[in-house]
Amino acid sequence: MKISYYLPSKTEDNQTFEALGWPSKKIFAKTGIRQRHVSAPEETALDLAFKGCERLFTDYDIDKTAIDYILYCTQSPDFVIPGNAGILQHRLGLPNAIGAVDINQGCTGYVYALSLAKGLLATHQAHTILIVTTDTYTKYIHPLDRANRSIFGDGASATLLEQNDVENIGQFIFGTDGSGAQNICVKTSGLKYPKNPQTSIEHQDDSGNVRSENNLHMNGSEVFSFTLEHVPQAVTAILTKHNLSMDKIDHFVFHQANGFMLTHLRDKIGIPEEKFSICMEDTGNTVSSTIPIVLSELMRTKTVKENDRVMLVSFGVGYSWAATILTYKPNED
Repeated sequence: MKISYYLPSKTEDNQTFEALGWPSKKIFAKTGIRQRHVSAPEETALDLAFKGCERLFTDYDIDKTAIDYILYCTQSPDFVIPGNAGILQHRLGLPNAIGAVDINQGCTGYVYALSLAKGLLATHQAHTILIVTTDTYTKYIHPLDRANRSIFGDGASATLLEQNDVENIGQFIFGTDGSGAQNICVKTSGLKYPKNPQTSIEHQDDSGNVRSENNLHMNGSEVFSFTLEHVPQAVTAILTKHNLSMDKIDHFVFHQANGFMLTHLRDKIGIPEEKFSICMEDTGNTVSSTIPIVLSELMRTKTVKENDRVMLVSFGVGYSWAATILTYKPNED
């Protein structure tokens, strides 16, 4: 497994919010985030994806002609029609004899993409798969929405999986509860509720956050309750599926939602602090890219060792959740 990631050059630190009356120290205490990367107005998720893939190819000296499938995950597409995976294939100069599929899956997208890739590789429908995650949620957020603006950042990741990676990817568990769909939602992002002058009207909530129906809405308390209920169950379920106990897991990599939530989950589940990764201080919540960013850093710093078991747990918009366990094998030099 080979992973690289790309973050936009523009950063927005907590000091930015002081002028808006949002204390930077309080934001860090609540979120565990000091800065986040923000795409430029003309910079799209596809642009980030392209740069992430180019970095992967350079970092690992990859032969692009060997890639025969792209799984492209985003909830901020350049186009609804056509699909973005095909555009990325063309921009990267990849072969035409290639599969290319878009996945609209948000925070659980990376784990879902791993499961799809494993299936394609195991059945020999593909031999070298490029998984791309990329989101520019900041474009959905109202500038005066402190709750969301202080959490989300933009970014992209690129992962290359080959035939010999299949045995290192464990089994999966999945969960879906569409009754919570409205709790993380951009109401006018599709055809059900077209944008019009009324949807652009701004409203201020009881906490002082400003947004319209064209912006990202997140009901923080409902999302927190959902997470505390389902994530511990997901951990138990994936351990049971692998016939493992907690002490047999060397690293726990959860979706990096925010520091407050991650700390609560770690304590509730009883995960040792030294095994639990929190890696979002300088990136924020990059949605589908948080888990691959953490994995890339664990690999870069050699924190993860050969044959270590790494539990991945993703959760969020949908609602959806998913988990798996990887067995780490270092890449050959």
